[in-house]
Amino acid sequence: MTLKHHITAILLLFLFTTGCSNAEQISLRPFVAGSYKQILSQNANQPFVLTLWSITCPSCLKDMALINELHKAHPKLKIILLTTDDLSAGEQVSNILSKSDLASLENWVYADENTQKLQYEIDPKWYGELPRTYFFDASHQRTGISGVISKQDYEAQLASILK
Repeated sequence: MTLKHHITAILLLFLFTTGCSNAEQISLRPFVAGSYKQILSQNANQPFVLTLWSITCPSCLKDMALINELHKAHPKLKIILLTTDDLSAGEQVSNILSKSDLASLENWVYADENTQKLQYEIDPKWYGELPRTYFFDASHQRTGISGVISKQDYEAQLASILK
């Protein structure tokens, strides 16, 4: 992605989030080529969870309540949400995050037209099914799970990365 595309993506993100009533509370970071490596480096030597979701995924939307519950039960665990929707969905994304009480988490939104490249950067073996959750331990060994995860399975995965 060129510098021009980065600047355009950031300006679009700014316009969409400032037009939203929850703009002061919700910061949507533009996810572009290289963002995945940035997330890994910013979370070096610490466990975290990366959840990919979409506003058009009913299972993803149902999971928001569980993610909020787990965040409250494990406040020190970093949970990062990445919506695979593009910047034009910024207001809807912000509204969902606000209603789900997840605005305080680190939130990202796809901001590159080449979504397959972004998907491949995250995981070459992932085919785009949602929801998709990655559990990273402190050494960044990860487990990726597609589909809905029960609370019991979520807690088991968290126990394995938090040991």
